[in-house]
Amino acid sequence: MRNVLSFLKPYKLPVAVAYSLMLIELLVELLLPFFLGKMINQGVLNKDLDNIIMWGSVMIAMALTAFIAGIINSFFAAHTTFGFSYDLREKLFEKIQGFSFADLNLYPASGLVTRFSNDIRQLQNLIFMGLRIMMKAPLLIIGGVIMAFIVDYQLALIFLVTVPLLVGFLLWVLKMASRMFNNVQRNVDNVNQVMQENLAGMRLIKAFVRRNHESARFSDANEQLAAITRKTFRFIETSMPILLFVMNLSLIFILWYGNSLAVAEETSVGNVVAIVNYALRVSMAISMLTFIILAFSRARASAGRLNEVLQVKSDLVDFSISSADSPKINGKIAFSHVGFSYPKSNEKALQDINFTVSAGENLAIIGATGSGKTSLFQLIPRLYDPRQGKIFFDDKPITSFHLNVLRQNIGYVPQTPLLFGGSVYDNIAWGKNNATQDDVIQAAKDAQIHETILELEEGYNTKIGQKGVNLSGGQKQRLSIARALIRHPKILMLDDSTSALDLATEGQLLEAIQTYECTTLIITQKISTAINADRILLLDDGEMLAIGSHEELLKECALYTRIVASQFGKEYANANS
Repeated sequence: MRNVLSFLKPYKLPVAVAYSLMLIELLVELLLPFFLGKMINQGVLNKDLDNIIMWGSVMIAMALTAFIAGIINSFFAAHTTFGFSYDLREKLFEKIQGFSFADLNLYPASGLVTRFSNDIRQLQNLIFMGLRIMMKAPLLIIGGVIMAFIVDYQLALIFLVTVPLLVGFLLWVLKMASRMFNNVQRNVDNVNQVMQENLAGMRLIKAFVRRNHESARFSDANEQLAAITRKTFRFIETSMPILLFVMNLSLIFILWYGNSLAVAEETSVGNVVAIVNYALRVSMAISMLTFIILAFSRARASAGRLNEVLQVKSDLVDFSISSADSPKINGKIAFSHVGFSYPKSNEKALQDINFTVSAGENLAIIGATGSGKTSLFQLIPRLYDPRQGKIFFDDKPITSFHLNVLRQNIGYVPQTPLLFGGSVYDNIAWGKNNATQDDVIQAAKDAQIHETILELEEGYNTKIGQKGVNLSGGQKQRLSIARALIRHPKILMLDDSTSALDLATEGQLLEAIQTYECTTLIITQKISTAINADRILLLDDGEMLAIGSHEELLKECALYTRIVASQFGKEYANANS
């Protein structure tokens, strides 16, 4: 909680002003019953109109002052609250942008979205309430008790019993509620995750006629959230009647005992009225504490979840001093006895990988599903770091390159193309800062998508639906490739990114890529694609079986021969082996 609230430091002055104004309101609330008692004793009972007017005027002036202080306090409270939430969102977004893939695996997207929205909103509510009434409530209780003793200590003795009892009860409620709201937030994550998956896979759900199944899955998650939320709020709300019951008993005692003292002329009617007013204010403050505890419990749970993300220490360390000191990249890549396994997994995705790719060389990587091809790709831009061995760029350890410099020189097209909201033009230009229109068009031409774009209703200004739902698989792949080509990278990585293309289009694309001065690594299942590469790397179950040209592998590697035979026929494989 303390780490999250440290984002209030830039707002010390507005916070101080808000608290000062809140203290003015508090002072007025504490003095009004005292002056009311004076007015009754000196004016009403003595039928002295001058005293009634004097004390009435003082009370009106004080009420007006408190009203103005409250309005200004609300302004500063709102300013601080929204500034705090803005800064916290900025920091949280920046932190997540710096996550490695291993860090992202710890938190599902739905959980991070909940933190950005619901959790920060809970803290907003807490801070606004804190600057308006949170400090005011306990001070009003303490001040009310003190003022009651100043007015008449005999009547005020009842507060020594009721107030400690109720405060102790509220602290217990706070402790229990904090645990319960942690469960509420976790269930909010679950509902968001199911909803997110449902919206993303709506077409697949309809195609497989799984509407009832998904409805049942959402109902289960929603019912769990509703159940824990009901249980939590019932527990919180139960505290209110208990508080009111005890305070009403104390009011009855004050009225009864005050009447006895007034009849015996040991106190005045004005003092009894003042004590009753203080009892009502203390009662109101304790009631406010119930809502404050509700907000504090939710905010405390949310702060813990936010702090958990903010305190993540990424396992991906940038060892270089600055981007200016980082060496330039020419495109030579070397793997030396590299082994890798995913976080929290004992199974090795890669083991003892050794190969070198010269600058400008074209390397095809093939292998069965799960052989480690994508895992190998993810090590090159340091999305993960290897567990064993080292990776070198231009004979220098990969860790000697600044991460930004490293990744700016890589054009990475993932296995599943991801397009962003916006136009076709925006998605291609996204790959390069300050990209010109000529850059976008040339990249589109080289990716063999230019003519297709011109056929769209608005050409390059055509809006892309969520994740590219209004485009075919081949169109999405070519747009992703264009986005990588616009960078003119020193290293181009295509992770099975031509699988949806026909042979003619793929051939034209690969021919266009040859005009770029870059090292090209392409994961493919097509032998027809791999043949055109300078060399082919064959992976199987995380191990490197062989590396060489198409002809060399046909002669030396039995597995490669079987793969070729499965795609071109045994006659072709036997004839060339």
